[in-house]
Amino acid sequence: GKNSFIGCNTIIESNVKIGENCVIGSFVLIRNSLIYNNVSIQDGVKIGIKGFGFIPIQGKNIRTPHIGKVILEENVEIGANCTIDRGKIDFTYIGENSMIDNLVHIAHNVYIDGNACIAAQSGISGSVSIGKNLISGGQSGYAGHLNIGDNVIVAAKSGVTKNIKDNSKVAGFPAINIYDW
Repeated sequence: GKNSFIGCNTIIESNVKIGENCVIGSFVLIRNSLIYNNVSIQDGVKIGIKGFGFIPIQGKNIRTPHIGKVILEENVEIGANCTIDRGKIDFTYIGENSMIDNLVHIAHNVYIDGNACIAAQSGISGSVSIGKNLISGGQSGYAGHLNIGDNVIVAAKSGVTKNIKDNSKVAGFPAINIYDW
C-alpha cells in the first residue's frame, strides 16, 4: 500500500498483502498474511510461519499441514523478534489496536479480538480465543484451546490453564483470581 516502508534484508513472500502507512523493520519474514493499514512490525519478526502440529503414528511424528493465513488488523504493533504462526486451515487473527511486545510467540489459529496489550516473552498456544481489551503481563503463558473473555488482566509470569470469564484479573500458576492468589 501507499506510504508503507520496508526495512533492509526483509523478505516478503507470495500470498501477502500489505496496506497503507505500514512500517516493516529489517530482517523480517512475512508469508501467507493479510496486513491492514497503519501496522508496525519491528525488526526480526516472523509472520505466517508454519505452526507446531503433528500426529503421532506408529512411533513417528507426522507433521500436519498449515495452509491458513495471518490477519493483522489496522493499528497493530508487533514488537521485535516475535513469531506469529499461520492458521492450520483457517487463520490466526490479531484485532485492531493490539500491541504485542518483543519476543512474543502467537501459535496457529489464535484469535485476539482487539485492543490487546501483551508484554514481552509471552506465549499463546494454538487455538486460543481472546476477547477485547486483554492486558497480559510479561512471561505469561497460555495453554491451548482456551477461551479468554473481554477485559481480562493476566499478571506477569502467570500460567493460564483454564478458560477465563469477562472482567477477570488472574495471577499465578495455575492462574486464579488475583485476590485469592
